[in-house]
Amino acid sequence: MPVPDRRLFLALNDAGELALYQALAGLLWTGAAPAGEPLGFDAEARLLWSDTTGIERLVVDAEHAEVNWDTLWRPQHYQGHAESQHRWQASVTDSADEPKYGLAPLAWGTLKAAAYALLFAIPLALGAAIHSSCFMSRQLRHRLKPTIEMMEAMPGVVIGFVAGLVLAPYIERHLAGAFALLLVLPMGLLVGGWAWSLLSPHLRQRLPLGWAGLWLMPWLAVLIALSLWLSPALERVFFGGDLHLWLEQVLGLDYVSRNAMIVGLAMGFAVIPTIYALTEDALSGVPASLGEGALALGATRWQTLWKVLLPAASPGIFSAVMIGAGRAVGETMILLMATGNSAMMTLSPLEDMRSMAANIAIELPEAALGGTHYRLLMLSALLLFVFTFCVNTLAEVVRGRLKRRYRRLEGRS
Repeated sequence: MPVPDRRLFLALNDAGELALYQALAGLLWTGAAPAGEPLGFDAEARLLWSDTTGIERLVVDAEHAEVNWDTLWRPQHYQGHAESQHRWQASVTDSADEPKYGLAPLAWGTLKAAAYALLFAIPLALGAAIHSSCFMSRQLRHRLKPTIEMMEAMPGVVIGFVAGLVLAPYIERHLAGAFALLLVLPMGLLVGGWAWSLLSPHLRQRLPLGWAGLWLMPWLAVLIALSLWLSPALERVFFGGDLHLWLEQVLGLDYVSRNAMIVGLAMGFAVIPTIYALTEDALSGVPASLGEGALALGATRWQTLWKVLLPAASPGIFSAVMIGAGRAVGETMILLMATGNSAMMTLSPLEDMRSMAANIAIELPEAALGGTHYRLLMLSALLLFVFTFCVNTLAEVVRGRLKRRYRRLEGRS
């Protein structure tokens, strides 16, 4: 017996047991049926039950029945779909349609955005921190570090605006050149270092390694300009003149203008100052006697870095990465403006996604207070808080151990 407009079903078996089912959640309740027999439902969806004393009106109290652990996190067989799938679609246009409250696509989008952001930010931030702490000249370091740290003050809405309205269309037009940069820049840095080693001693004194972060900038700018300038030619030679079509036909990938790659670049740019500042502080906080002792024993500067300085600073570097991850998971405006906000579960960096934080910003103003949709948005906020709290707590615990280790090392030196 279906409950009107509720997607609930009452079933009465021969043993006199009454059970309540929901279309997605399944069995909700079972118990002994009262004496008599059911007559149906009235206009207010109350169950009319006939017994020897007359007719009773029973209220079916099953608020938020469509939500349980399975419907939130496991694929469901929704109406109109041949296979079970993860879906989030809280707003429906037709009363016959059912809202889909799967949190898995939102959690996936949150972790996917954070992963691509960290994939872009960690190598650059750690490399910059290592170079500025161990190899850069003191004069340049004192100017560079405050500049990078000031990047953290840039509002996320500005970064998201630039990423969504400037960066995304530009990369869409020069996609082949953007992919070429992934190979050109690392190889260009190696070529630049090799060319520096071939210079005469006089020229190498005028271009010291401590200032490499400055005199390499023109060379990198030339490589970037060359890659983007050759983008149309690369697309014609290797991809038949249309890289987007080639990706779709050969690899089965759909390219979306505002995708995870754009989010990774934009949010990675926002996370870099945090990871850089904490990592640089951790490396600078290593007692100088450790590095000096390794050099005195005949180790090179590279061996001292890998065998002594990085292991000693590893807890601080770990905490820096964890705090950066917490920042990436909780970011809202960049994801809101730099993606199409479609709740999809794919690994491709060229497709869309929606994060929990962006979903709350989009749907909370339209959610009915106290309703299922509203409560699930509050649950999403709670999950984000718990995740970032655990990550930041772990980072602080590791940092505390790092400080205690420094004190012991300084006491022994």
